[in-house]
Amino acid sequence: MIRTGDQYREGLQDGREVWMDGERVKDVTQHPAFKPIVDVRARMYDMAHEAKYQDRLTYVEDNKRNTIFYKPPRETKDWTDKVEAVDAVMQDIGGVVTRVGDETIGEVWSLIDGRDVLAEFDPRFADNVDRHVQNIFDNDIFHISANTDPKGDRSLPPQEQDPDMMVHVVKETDAGIVIRGAKYETAAAYADQAFLKPTVGAWTNETLSDYAVGGIIDMGAPGVKQICRSSFAGRNNPKDYPLANRFDEVESLVIFDNVLIPWENVFFYRHTKAAQYIRATLHRYSAFPYVHRLLYVADMMIGAAMFNAKQTGLDKLQSVREKLADLVVYREGINAHLTASIALAEKSPGGLLMPNQSMLYAGRVHACSGLPAMMHIARELCGGQICVTPNAAAFESDGSGPWLQKFYSLNKQWESEDRRKLLAFARDLLNSDYAGHRLTFVQFAQAPHFNHLNAVYNSFDFSGPLDFVRKAAGLSDKVMGTGK
Repeated sequence: MIRTGDQYREGLQDGREVWMDGERVKDVTQHPAFKPIVDVRARMYDMAHEAKYQDRLTYVEDNKRNTIFYKPPRETKDWTDKVEAVDAVMQDIGGVVTRVGDETIGEVWSLIDGRDVLAEFDPRFADNVDRHVQNIFDNDIFHISANTDPKGDRSLPPQEQDPDMMVHVVKETDAGIVIRGAKYETAAAYADQAFLKPTVGAWTNETLSDYAVGGIIDMGAPGVKQICRSSFAGRNNPKDYPLANRFDEVESLVIFDNVLIPWENVFFYRHTKAAQYIRATLHRYSAFPYVHRLLYVADMMIGAAMFNAKQTGLDKLQSVREKLADLVVYREGINAHLTASIALAEKSPGGLLMPNQSMLYAGRVHACSGLPAMMHIARELCGGQICVTPNAAAFESDGSGPWLQKFYSLNKQWESEDRRKLLAFARDLLNSDYAGHRLTFVQFAQAPHFNHLNAVYNSFDFSGPLDFVRKAAGLSDKVMGTGK
């Protein structure tokens, strides 16, 4: 089935405990900090029912219409369909959102690949994976991750400090397991459920651990409390900050205060091998939509920079063209890695079509590590006016407006209002508090840079380069560890 936007909003009115700026939020669908992004997610649901978009966002199987986003990928077309669906959404909403379900569903597909590992400990848990994958798929659930613990003092094991610094099981009951701890997560306040899993993957001296736990958490469950960071939406006039006021994806510290996870929602418990597997394979699918979003960020930077250069004729300068070309190279590098990762896709252990891991993870490094420099180039091309231009109220004032209209109008093509809008857009993309937040989000939302590089190292096949050098240098087979 496919939900409507109103059905999604109704699902959020479940009495969930959400706090922001010291006050409890009565209704996340109407609160000014959440309403803009809830409306974006609701719009995604509604688009799937419209004739203009239905064939791009959904498909029919067994006489049921389902969302393209949650379809487990089994052939190349499944991936190209997802790319086209994301493009339809981004073009319709006029911006970029990342954590709206299609990224985090990939972590659940990784569970399909790890089904046999989970079954080693308890066959029931593997069956739980099958059922939840189908449930998300059948009911169009807004599913997110629950990944990052507060951790506390990282030089100490969790047992030697406040044990709640990492999520752990405190009790088993006939109904399920009871957990305590907390997780940081984007979009938790306005999502339906989360896949909770450990932050720690490198288990060393423990074969069993109360911290090795994974399962599905309902965001409205008793004992789940969310303390959100302050929102960028509603702080300033949307005319001055058009991106922050529409697309801020709010993070929460999600607290689990003796929360029951029913046995049917448990994927693994006290199973460190399962925890290791989940950590190692967590992003094998979800990295694709994550990197794909940065393609649209690159397009926004190119568009803003090019318009700013063209309006004053600076696009004719070679030095300006070189900087614009740098942005294009960054953008096309992202596109090339994404395209190649699907063209060279591999069958996964669970029978899904997995993006070529080396290509995908190398693309993530390119996209994430290159973003700060690209934002700086775009900022240079947009110029200092993004930090000195007065706000919309000044342009609309009878006293100051005429002067601003005079000095911000260039010609018949570029009058003051279009220039003001462009500069406000560029400021919010490159220079605002929201822009800084988004940059930091990109650097850490799928682990920090050193983890990105480690994923590349672990996924790259070194045998080709080694064998090439062995032959070129005339080395013996012994150096490959296969000779005698």
